[in-house]
Parts: sequence; C-alpha cells; structure tokens
Amino acid sequence: MQENQLRILTYNLHKGFSAGNRHFILHKIRDALIESDADIMFLQEMQGQHTGHEQTHQNWPDISHSEFLAHDRWPHFAYAKNVSYDAGHHGNAILSKYNIQHWENINVSPFAWASRSLLHGVISLPNQGGDIHIICIHLGLMAMERRRQFKTLCTRIDEYVPHDAPLIIAGDFNDWTGQAEKLFSQHLNLKEAYRTLHHQHAKTFPAWLPVLKMDRIYYRGVEPVSCERPNRKQWNNLSDHSPLVATFQL
Repeated sequence: MQENQLRILTYNLHKGFSAGNRHFILHKIRDALIESDADIMFLQEMQGQHTGHEQTHQNWPDISHSEFLAHDRWPHFAYAKNVSYDAGHHGNAILSKYNIQHWENINVSPFAWASRSLLHGVISLPNQGGDIHIICIHLGLMAMERRRQFKTLCTRIDEYVPHDAPLIIAGDFNDWTGQAEKLFSQHLNLKEAYRTLHHQHAKTFPAWLPVLKMDRIYYRGVEPVSCERPNRKQWNNLSDHSPLVATFQL
C-alpha cells in the first residue's frame, strides 16, 4: 500500500472455471490476482468445496481455494458460504494484506431457493489510526430479490457501521438496471468509484465482450484516485466477469 492509499479489487471467480466451465483455471486466476497487487480483494463465487471436482481435476488444490489464492500475498482471509449443494458449497471471500479484526456472514436470501449472503469485515489499516469496514456482496438475479437485499444491506450498515467510518462495498450486484444507485446515494451517502471518475458504470459482463454493468465498487469516507477494468487480453479468458480495480485515498 502506498502511503495513505488503498488498492482494492473485486472479481467474480466463476468458481475457478473459464466461461462455459470448459477449463479449471484457478492457477491462472491466482497469477492474475498476484499481478494486480491489490491490498484487499473482494471475491465472489469462491468454491469452498466440491467433492466431484476434487476427483476429476488433477490440478485441484489440496487446500481451500481461499488459502490457495491468498498464497503468501494476502495472509488474512475470510470465506463465507453462500450456496450449498450435495457436492459442496461456494460463497464470498475477502483476502487482505492487513488484519481482519472480525467478520460476519449475513444472510440476505429472501427465498429459500435463492441463497445469497454478504460478507462484512472490519480491517485494521497500518498507520491510519482507525479501521475500514468492507462488504463483499453477490446479489440475486431477480429485481424483486435485489430490492429486498438492498434493504437488508441498508439496515446492516445503519446498525453496524459508524457514520464517520470509511466503508467500501464491492462485488457482483447483478444490477444492470441501476436500482442500487438512488437508494445507496440517498439513504447511505454512497458513491460508485467507476462512475465518479468516468461518469458511467463499468461494463464487466461477459468478460470477452462486456455489455452489462454488473460489478460495482461503492464507497464513503475515502476518495477514489483511480478505478479501471484491467487489460481485457489478460482477463477475458478467465472468468465470465471482468474485474474492477480501484485505488482510494484514505
């Protein structure tokens, strides 16, 4: 981390598989994440366990995917189960160079058949004299589902995040219609980093020809210095999403 700056990345991993699930590419994803040199990573669709894939893919890691991706770059990490099935589960993860004081997985599933959650952590930043709240999120595909999840998120922030505390919310919002913008701006005083700097949301899906504005980075109590969708040639053969990388002035 440069002095008084924080670099973050948000990325939907697609459970470590290429688009169409043709190839297991978690090792290539790890290389790309290391090259991004982010201080904190917000990762969605992190595979927690899959007994079937463990048997069929020779390069399946012997350790958890969170630990595998954390490598020696991000010694602090948290994984929170989002969706469970017979073969295993996947969810959200936070990987950090700095100490995660505590974290909690918050159920935001409005229906039993649509399992979703958000991962809320508090991170101690060195030489800053305070903490930053971070929330990794992966919202539902249906508009009605997302509206309920937005309300749950707002309640969570109102109750657990001090108004003067720095806050970053990042992830796959599935919000191509832009429902979140007005609610977050009016109710939570949140701004979106890419839109602040480029006057529009980033197109991040599908990675090989992005047309939908799915992934976002919202913030308050910090100021964005940059926010970009990294070089497409490096990323468009990995997950079906493109990542977003932002640098904030603390």
